[in-house]
Amino acid sequence: HQLAAGTADWLDPHGLWSAAPDSPVGTVLERNAPALLASLLDPNDPRGCQAAGAVGRELATWVGSLREAFDRSYRTAPSQQDPLSVAGTALFEDGPIQVPALTLATDLGLRSASLQPIGPLAKEIHGAIRKRMFPALSSDAWGNAVLAAALRSYVLLIDAHGAWAPFDEETSLYEVELEASGRRHLWGNMTRTAAGVRLDENAVAPLETDDVVLSIDGVPTAGLSVEQVEQLGILDPNDLYPSRQVLLLRRGMPAPVQVRVDPPAPSWVPDAAYASLRVSMVRYRRGRVAVMAMLDVPDDLGTELASALAEVRLEGEPEGVVLDLRGNGGGSIEGAKEALSPFLPGANLFPMRRRNGAVETEQAPVPAPTDVWSGPVAVLVDPDTASAAEMIAGAIAAYDRGVVVGARTFGKGCAQEYLDDEAGMGVLRLSTLVYALPDGRPVQKVGLQPDLLLDLGEALEREDTLPNAMVPWKGPDVRTTSLIRSVPWPPHGGEVGPCEDEVVCKALRGLGSREPLVVSRKGRQGAPRR
Repeated sequence: HQLAAGTADWLDPHGLWSAAPDSPVGTVLERNAPALLASLLDPNDPRGCQAAGAVGRELATWVGSLREAFDRSYRTAPSQQDPLSVAGTALFEDGPIQVPALTLATDLGLRSASLQPIGPLAKEIHGAIRKRMFPALSSDAWGNAVLAAALRSYVLLIDAHGAWAPFDEETSLYEVELEASGRRHLWGNMTRTAAGVRLDENAVAPLETDDVVLSIDGVPTAGLSVEQVEQLGILDPNDLYPSRQVLLLRRGMPAPVQVRVDPPAPSWVPDAAYASLRVSMVRYRRGRVAVMAMLDVPDDLGTELASALAEVRLEGEPEGVVLDLRGNGGGSIEGAKEALSPFLPGANLFPMRRRNGAVETEQAPVPAPTDVWSGPVAVLVDPDTASAAEMIAGAIAAYDRGVVVGARTFGKGCAQEYLDDEAGMGVLRLSTLVYALPDGRPVQKVGLQPDLLLDLGEALEREDTLPNAMVPWKGPDVRTTSLIRSVPWPPHGGEVGPCEDEVVCKALRGLGSREPLVVSRKGRQGAPRR
């Protein structure tokens, strides 16, 4: 039943083909789900292809009837509505699909006809809707689409972080990596309409809220799935031609206009070299503490961190360094290793066990002597600190190198790899290994418990609440014993702040109190609470 429901959902990005209340396809899917599952478990089992063919024949007939309803409505539209109003009106409902597909197909025909006053582009929009929402595919082609949707559903059922996506939706698999790479979307939130997509918030200038994007680099947005349009709307500063040409409708303008959108520099970054860091200095005792907020963990985080630390030290040695990993969902294992090198140069880091049982150990690089930081360190974490960010915090803790402050972390102690599927149709993401901290403590489904606890709210979700998540693994103690050492924070004598973020000041006040905050990992129960 879960496979059938997931297949119906992934197969139908518009609420027309298999998920609509009047679609007969869902019943056929439910009936053929056991055979589809058997084929996924054994690729030599022919029943899956036969089952997909049966669903494909039903789809070909059903979508054909929807296409007829769309065409009939378009031809017989009684009157034209305001095209700007139609272009900006949401096309699909939120939540469970309740509108019958035949009703939606008829409404789409009326809306498409109402766009004709915007000029020749209306015909292109109409063609995109018809081709994408009511495709004239053969039964065999529909059967292949069913198999792809079944695979997409199946991967999620066996792996909490697994996924499969076709190439035109593959960036949906890389959300964390996209943020870590400096790429971003043309908008924050959008709504699909009959004409394209309406921008609801955080539009990149010169785009504006309520603009309706008709095409991007000449590709119409009408009729695309959410994943397809999000991939189309990515701004990548690393592209050879990073700008995007966007054709849009804007209220107050009589016709579509084309604008060029360039990737913006983050507003809070004084130097573009630090795309993943925000550095602030906070008064502490007679000097200052460098607070380095890490927004994500890209491959080059170590380079950014070393450069930022060098700039800070040009103004004088700080009293200490705070790595702020709150809200950091992780990213690259390589980035985590590189970021640890100033604090644990050359240290053995994370034992990792692959699904076949093989265990390998990661090691921190050895930086130039001038890049090593031997002073006090603290790491600020919260329930959203996850994955590679937990690696950074956990290694600092395992070596007693610094104090972990905040709230218990997410507990994602597994990593994923990306593979092109053998059929050459898309990309597969699978959880392939689970890691432990350098001292062997598990992270998966456990998380990190800080030495100094702060009230940072309750987690909405943790790894141990996800179905089909990998089990915890206690690894070997691989620590480089010569690097196990604690560096206590000097007392601040009440001289802390001011801070833009009061949580940072609370952490610093706790770090420099008279209570013993750098504790043995065997005595963590006695950690004071703040």
